[in-house]
Amino acid sequence: MSFFERLKTAASGEWRAYTEHPFTNGLADGSLPEAAFRHYLVQDYLFLIEFARAYALAVYKSPSLADMREAASGLSAILDVEMNLHVKLCADWGLSPADLEQAPPAAEMLAYTRYVLDAGMRGDLLALKVALAPCVIGYAEIATRLASLPGADAATNAYRVWIAEYAGVPYQEVAANARAHLDHLADRYVTPAREAELTAIFKEATRLEADFWEMGWRAGKPVAELR
Repeated sequence: MSFFERLKTAASGEWRAYTEHPFTNGLADGSLPEAAFRHYLVQDYLFLIEFARAYALAVYKSPSLADMREAASGLSAILDVEMNLHVKLCADWGLSPADLEQAPPAAEMLAYTRYVLDAGMRGDLLALKVALAPCVIGYAEIATRLASLPGADAATNAYRVWIAEYAGVPYQEVAANARAHLDHLADRYVTPAREAELTAIFKEATRLEADFWEMGWRAGKPVAELR
C-alpha cells in the first residue's frame, strides 16, 4: 500500500466526510443552490491565493532541484490555470478579479490556509505536501466520482464546467504527479515513528476541507434552516 493510501485508510472517516459531502453531490445533479456555489467559489479564489503561497514555500523547502521544479509546476497550475476557471465562472455574476481579491475572507478559509502554511513553516517539505494533499489529490478523486454520476455533464447542469475541469486530463495529471511526488518523499523520509505525526496532519487538513464544503453548503440554506 502506498503512503497516500495509508493516509487515506487511517483517515477514512474524515476522507468520506470530505469527498462525499452533500455539497459535492449537489454539484453532480445540479441541485446545489447558486448562492452556495457562488460563496464557495469566491472563497476558493481567496484560498488559491494562499495555496499559491504554500507552493512557493514548497520551493523554498525543497531539498533538491527536482523537488523545486515539482513545486514550481504546482504553483503554475494554480496561478495560470485553476484561478482562471474561477474568474471565468464568476464573470457570469458580474464579478471581476478585483472583486474576488477584495472579498471578505471566511473563517473556514482562513483556518484551513493558516493550518497548511503553519504545517509547512514548522515542518519539512513532506509535512507541507501532506497538508496540501487532501485538496490537490482529493479534488481529482471527487471530480472523477461526480463525472460518473447521471446528469453531471447535462447541458442543464450549471456546474458541469467545474466538474469537467477537475475531472479532465490536465488536472488529473496534476493530481497524479502530486501523489507520486508525495509517495516519493515518503520513501525518502518517513519512519514508523513519524508516520503518526504525518497522519495527524492529513486528518486535520481533510477535516478542514470538509468544513470548507460545509461553509458553502450553509450559504445556500435559508436562514430558518440554520437556526
